Amino acid sequence: MNLLDHSRRVIMENQLSSGAYLACPTMPDYQFSWFRDGAYIAYAMALDSRAGDAPHQGIMDAQLNSAQRFHDWCVSVILKREDAIERTIIRAAQGGPVVLADTLNARYTPDGSTGPDSWPEFQLDGPGTWLWSLVEFVKIARLTPLPSEWARAVSLAARYLAALWQTPCYDYWEEHGNAVHISTLSAIFAGLTAVQTLMPALDFSATCDEICKFVLEQGLTPGGELAKSIGMDMVDANLISVATPHRLFAPDDPVMQRTIARIERELHAPDSGIHRYVNDVYYGGGAWVLLALWLAWYYQEIGETARATSLITWAEAQADNAGHLPEQIPLPMLAPYHYQPWVQQRGPIARPLLWSHAKYIIVKRSQ
Repeated sequence: MNLLDHSRRVIMENQLSSGAYLACPTMPDYQFSWFRDGAYIAYAMALDSRAGDAPHQGIMDAQLNSAQRFHDWCVSVILKREDAIERTIIRAAQGGPVVLADTLNARYTPDGSTGPDSWPEFQLDGPGTWLWSLVEFVKIARLTPLPSEWARAVSLAARYLAALWQTPCYDYWEEHGNAVHISTLSAIFAGLTAVQTLMPALDFSATCDEICKFVLEQGLTPGGELAKSIGMDMVDANLISVATPHRLFAPDDPVMQRTIARIERELHAPDSGIHRYVNDVYYGGGAWVLLALWLAWYYQEIGETARATSLITWAEAQADNAGHLPEQIPLPMLAPYHYQPWVQQRGPIARPLLWSHAKYIIVKRSQ
């Protein structure tokens, strides 16, 4: 089986008519579309299009069509909440508190409705990553002029992020909602930086400079690595994103190199994948396929091809007989006694996870 072709099929077959990507078709909790996951999935589709059109359901430019439909969906979700987002921007300028009902959710149902209120929805990395992904799509697709509704949604999302960037929110993993996370700041930085190249009239350079200064002054561990969150002497594998692809730091920056070295020491399981962080208990704190592929992407960028290849080979070996990649595998686990309770609560580990398949496409198309 060609895993690259299969990954493309998994993504396209789990994109609904609305344009939303289901995070995982087999896990009930993942029957939603996230800005974050979807942004990387759409980027993978756009990147894959450079290798040639892959027909799907009679559409010759299926990958670009897929990415554009997702971005259309995001635009519609954002514009439906335009008044609420404007209220949040005004409230932030006045020093008022965040009203969660007036913020963007991290995930939505395929028709653009909000999910159950119990989910930790206030996450800022998703809209930031979406802005970055949209601008990458525009470059690859050579989309000109920018559709007026896209421009409206881009401006709205960017002003929202610029207003809230220092606000505590949940992280990539829907945890630690009272903290400020470096990976989230890098996603906001990437989104605002990208928007300026697309719409030069939107000048967020001062905010981006403030984010950089803030991270250097408050976002480092005592050892000089990037911290998982402000005030923590801990790394998180999601910090790979700070360089690849967000470019808050260059991949070869000494701060980034120290961070990757600590991720390798503490989170890279021998001959396996990457743990999220040292005290992870989700499904026992297994080794994540998408994080292994993410680290491979980083190594490709700095020319460490042998390390990248090793991680990619391991990730390929985790595909089941159908070719489906999981979110993580339960060997080795950081907290094995937590594995069965999660299975009993939510069912088996998510498989296929569209985000994992997207990361595989990205690393293969970035070689």
